[in-house]
Amino acid sequence: MASKQWDHLVHYINDLDNVVEVFGENGLIAFKGGSHKDWGTFNTLSYFGLTYIEFLGIESPELARSTGYNLVVKDAVAALPEHEVLSRVVIRTDDIEAMAASLTAAGLTLSPIMDGKRLDMSGSLIEWRMMTIAGDFGGLVYPFIIQWKGTDEERLARLTASGLVRPHPAGHAEIRRAVFHVSDPAAAARQWANLFGLEVVESTDTSAVLRIGDKFYDFVKGEENRFMQVILDTDSELLAGQTIRIGEGEYVFQASN
Repeated sequence: MASKQWDHLVHYINDLDNVVEVFGENGLIAFKGGSHKDWGTFNTLSYFGLTYIEFLGIESPELARSTGYNLVVKDAVAALPEHEVLSRVVIRTDDIEAMAASLTAAGLTLSPIMDGKRLDMSGSLIEWRMMTIAGDFGGLVYPFIIQWKGTDEERLARLTASGLVRPHPAGHAEIRRAVFHVSDPAAAARQWANLFGLEVVESTDTSAVLRIGDKFYDFVKGEENRFMQVILDTDSELLAGQTIRIGEGEYVFQASN
């Protein structure tokens, strides 16, 4: 069975430099990632181990508008500049073909598996494969699926050696939960659990929780039907209890248990 982990999340942003500044003011490291030359987008990244935040902006509007299969880029074109929203979570797997077969069998419409690449700021080539999933469930868009070149252990070693994964000045912090406001939390959680092979660990009329590795996706009663918050565990007295608002997204820091 294909493995599934929470790889990263995408947040559409107009001013990538401002993110670096705001995170820096709070003792967090964010840095320019690089450009997606085939898609007309570029990003700023902030790593918390292998799970990271990708702030995605539009570098070439003309190229971004012409993108065919990549719904992440198409949605960025639709959202920006008016709505700097949290876009979607990204599930990492070690067998993207198996996941494509399973999701197709479940009746979903997928993009072709795309080869992605970009140069990081040091000029090194970063490569991956990905696919997006059309449509939504109750208005909430689906995650997209990614498979990186190399194992998790190899990637973590490389990212650490290059200094991209390193301690934040404010202290340890770890992405723990994504919070989605949806009209029917139990139904949305069941749908994602069935499609992506995740475990429902809690379900009530007003909330439901999925486990993905050592992290969680929280579905909470609300009419927005979109990704609203990221919750991070931290041992930092500076960060604990703080909420950093970037555009229409919130990053909530809670003290580690």
